[in-house]
Amino acid sequence: MRLAAVGDLHVKKTSQGQLQPLLAPVNEHADLLLLCGDLTDYGLKEEAVILAKELTAAVRIPIVAVLGNHDYESGQHQEVCRILTEAGVHMLDGEAYEVQGVGIAGAKGFSGGFGRATLGAWGEPAIKRFVQEAIDEAIKLEGALARLRTQRRIALLHYSPIRATVEGEPVEIMAYLGTSRLEEPLNRHPVDFVFHGHAHHGALEGRTSTGIPVYNVAMPLLLQKFPGRPPFRVVEVAAAPASETAAALENATKFPGVRQPPIVSTADGAGT
Repeated sequence: MRLAAVGDLHVKKTSQGQLQPLLAPVNEHADLLLLCGDLTDYGLKEEAVILAKELTAAVRIPIVAVLGNHDYESGQHQEVCRILTEAGVHMLDGEAYEVQGVGIAGAKGFSGGFGRATLGAWGEPAIKRFVQEAIDEAIKLEGALARLRTQRRIALLHYSPIRATVEGEPVEIMAYLGTSRLEEPLNRHPVDFVFHGHAHHGALEGRTSTGIPVYNVAMPLLLQKFPGRPPFRVVEVAAAPASETAAALENATKFPGVRQPPIVSTADGAGT
């Protein structure tokens, strides 16, 4: 099964027609499209409507997405989710989604720094609230991961769980691009791949402390690193046995928030 991932579309009120030619090739390259947040530029309903039209016109494969920080800017994130859901996008915020034996656990994530530089909940109440937000997002991710019953598992985020994929950004802002608190659930519930966005000038790849591949798929970064290619990252995971596929279908009816599309093709495709 081929998974295409991209983040940071930043659709504006003036973006009508701009996204379709960029995403249309995904139908030939992948069986599932993952969107890693910052889908809109200011989190406006009008932007979400344009994005929904662009996706409906260009993409024929199932789409799974999480929100990013830009999608919260105008306080209309619930409307953004509703509009995209009505357009057929499977929105995740601490939920899981399973298709053909591949499980996707999704959450936005949050910032706070990495490793020994991770911000701790000490001192002023404002700092404690900030850290608590990162903890809450890590709990969302862990809950989604724990819900999956598939052998193949993918984590879908906006913020990075490791420092390696934000390197290249100014050192002063690295702590705002992700947090190691998001890596902790991945170490307890291992996945095959992690996708995130947010770091427009970061690095393409890295690994968690346990060796899990992490891909930064921010669209500006992909356009810069792979000029002339469609701006999405494609990876392949082995197709599940028929028995596992049946179990995934059964799980979709048991767990709230887990939605199942039709079985899609597992033909080989090129990756970037």
